[in-house]
Amino acid sequence: MNDSVLEIPVKTIDGRPTTLDQYRGHVLLIVNVASKCGLTPQYKQLESLYQTKRAAGLEILGFPANDFMGQEPGSEAEIATFCSTEYDVHFPLFSKISVKGPARHPLYNALTHARPEAQGEGPMRKRLTEYGIQPGAPDEVLWNFEKFLVGRDGSVAARFAPDVAPDDPRLLAAIDRELAKAA
Repeated sequence: MNDSVLEIPVKTIDGRPTTLDQYRGHVLLIVNVASKCGLTPQYKQLESLYQTKRAAGLEILGFPANDFMGQEPGSEAEIATFCSTEYDVHFPLFSKISVKGPARHPLYNALTHARPEAQGEGPMRKRLTEYGIQPGAPDEVLWNFEKFLVGRDGSVAARFAPDVAPDDPRLLAAIDRELAKAA
């Protein structure tokens, strides 16, 4: 069993130290989120997915990150309020972290090391370049709303590009495959 992702220290959105071990036996969809991004409406789809598949064992975990053009500038309290009032988010949110560069959080070090390339990358990398934004290497998180799927055993099962929406059939099929596995 690969416990590394589950044992990494993180903090809840209200600053309480914890690990993801409390989700052992569940399938996790870990997403770096932001409140002021063109992809922010994915919160609605993520919440819908959470409500649909939570009883089957899916947990969606949101990790706010301000790594991309300052699109998550708020405090944890502001982020929690925004998610609650604008998107009625009920899935767990955690304290703001860095998901790229030298300050990258150990959780994202482990996730990107386990799955160096994202599936389903669409035109986003090209569009970023057209806007004068130099995307990182393929193993780095491309942008907000990149998704990592973690199996019930704590192993990183898949990684999906930011432009793979939460209702994308490829993501849903991967989630269903992981949910079908025993803990």
